[in-house]
Amino acid sequence: MDTSSPSTLFLCGKSFAETEIAKLLKINEALKLPNGGEVSSLLQSEFKSFRFGEEAFNVDLFMNSLSTNRFGRFLIWSPLLPSTHDIVSHNFCEIPLGAVCVADVQFKGRGRSKNAWESPRGCLMFSFTVQMEDGKIVPLVQYVVSLAVTEAIKDICDRNGFPCLDARIKWPNDLYLNGLKVGGILCTSTYKSKKFNVSCGIGLNVGNEKPTTCLNAVLKALSTTSNEFRREDILAAFFNKFEMLNDIFINQGFQTLEELYYRTWLHSGQRVIVQEKNEDRVVENVVTIQGLTFSGYLLAIGDDNQMCELHPDGNKLLTQCRIFH
Repeated sequence: MDTSSPSTLFLCGKSFAETEIAKLLKINEALKLPNGGEVSSLLQSEFKSFRFGEEAFNVDLFMNSLSTNRFGRFLIWSPLLPSTHDIVSHNFCEIPLGAVCVADVQFKGRGRSKNAWESPRGCLMFSFTVQMEDGKIVPLVQYVVSLAVTEAIKDICDRNGFPCLDARIKWPNDLYLNGLKVGGILCTSTYKSKKFNVSCGIGLNVGNEKPTTCLNAVLKALSTTSNEFRREDILAAFFNKFEMLNDIFINQGFQTLEELYYRTWLHSGQRVIVQEKNEDRVVENVVTIQGLTFSGYLLAIGDDNQMCELHPDGNKLLTQCRIFH
């Protein structure tokens, strides 16, 4: 894998307006990589000058399945990138809101707590932009993204007659299938001009069975046909779902989505051990998860009926708690 050559970005739009934006970005050489990395920007019309394998992302297939008004309509595709997240976060103010960057392979993907995210061919790797005004709800957007992924998978199964894949959410930002991790979400934000610029990155194992399992491996085990999930279908279904769920989230609050979220996550009634510092000692207590607090942390109740708010700690589900008095 040659990671030293300039990254090639193909700029694509669903409508004339987005295509014109792509032309301006190319003419002005506006898109950059962090740390001065070289970028070569090309238009969708220049695809025919290149030869890509059958596994390359099919932009037309994605665009034809997309039915949004804002999200996903401007797409940046690359066969090989350090990180899709770096592209959208570093160029946030240059690209349209709702723009998405997709890579067939990325070699510097990252997850929560500075973890590396393995990104082999067959994995759906994308990042997109959202802008928000209320800082209190920014931490909750990752839950809306999680829901949009699981709802997109259900939608594709229903429309295509696939066996139902029970993709579940592990708080705060992992996606599980049959007890194994198949995806993860990373949302970062910066504050500028009284608005929060949020970059959302998603990795989902679609056709790559390593390092854990993938959607197509589970589907194959459940089906007698050769049906498969396609990355393009999942990405389009994701944005179709996310735009709807995000409108509900912004206009009515996350409480409106909580029932759906709790049906999809892994933790209702789960009993967990939490650690609380007491002077120079660490005390362990068993609590039962009840749901989410208004700030997006876990709400739990102890055996003594005290309510507490649980916070994640690195890769562990939770090890810290704050007691509500």
